[in-house]
Amino acid sequence: MAVLKTVLYLLVYPGILFLFVYATFCEWFDRKVYARLQNRMGPTHTGPWGILQPVADFFKLMSKEDVVPEKADKILFTLLPIFGLAIVATAGLLLPIWHSNEAVVRMISFPGDIIVLLYLLSLPTLIFFLAGWSSTNFFSTIGGTRVLTMLFGYEVPLFMAVLSPAILANSWRLSEIALFYQKKPLLILPNLLGFVIALISVQAKLERTPFDIPHAETEIVGGTFTEYSGKKLAFFRLMIDIELVVSSGLVATVFLAGFPGGLWLGLLNFIIKTLFVIFFLSLIRALTSRIRVDQVVSFAWKYLAPLAILQLLVVILIKGLLL
Repeated sequence: MAVLKTVLYLLVYPGILFLFVYATFCEWFDRKVYARLQNRMGPTHTGPWGILQPVADFFKLMSKEDVVPEKADKILFTLLPIFGLAIVATAGLLLPIWHSNEAVVRMISFPGDIIVLLYLLSLPTLIFFLAGWSSTNFFSTIGGTRVLTMLFGYEVPLFMAVLSPAILANSWRLSEIALFYQKKPLLILPNLLGFVIALISVQAKLERTPFDIPHAETEIVGGTFTEYSGKKLAFFRLMIDIELVVSSGLVATVFLAGFPGGLWLGLLNFIIKTLFVIFFLSLIRALTSRIRVDQVVSFAWKYLAPLAILQLLVVILIKGLLL
């Protein structure tokens, strides 16, 4: 029975099946909110209110011809989408959603899991860079270079912003951080600046407007993914959707007190709080336009990093005076 529960945990909930279903739903939600903010309809035809459009897009790509460029590094070009999908799916297992198996909890949840989760969320950037480089396409190479350049801008502010609530909670374990703020909800307020910094940094990590420079269609066709098609492109799109869910789940865990409750209440909390975060990401996307890659790095180091340091100082001061 324990083995069966572990398999269900890994493959069904909160494993790859749940991540697939919820990630495609979040893509639909993001596209719908983004469209309505621009006075458009968004997905409408496939399923009720167009809710099945991302699923239809995924399976349509799976049925398309899978083309590999003649001069590409064929092994790397083929394996990268699979590795990327596996990485973000593994990161999703670290989120402190309701757990059905205490043995799995002890295996998955551990001191320092917040650091591991941040590390796993950093790897897709390397995957995207290698994807562009391995395809040998000029536009893809430029896109991959832009991906790596942006990393040096947003990653430090993101780490400092996310780790500030952990310092105040005196724990590097996601479940303990969430429990701390569930018991002391007023201490969420000093982390509001970090919440804003984390939202902007996550927007950059996900390469969403105004940080969609690596795949700017008007400049470099499709950037990193110019040469990708068929199943590989489907895996990359699913990878990005799951990364959106995991990043939103991380922000909700450390800044919004996690997802208290059992199976159903914990799931409901997870859905509400992650959609709350995604709504703000969609709002940023709708209100801004693309900036240059040098402006991304400049903005990150001139504004985000100093504000993240300020957030850290406030947290340390509060911890010294009150806790």
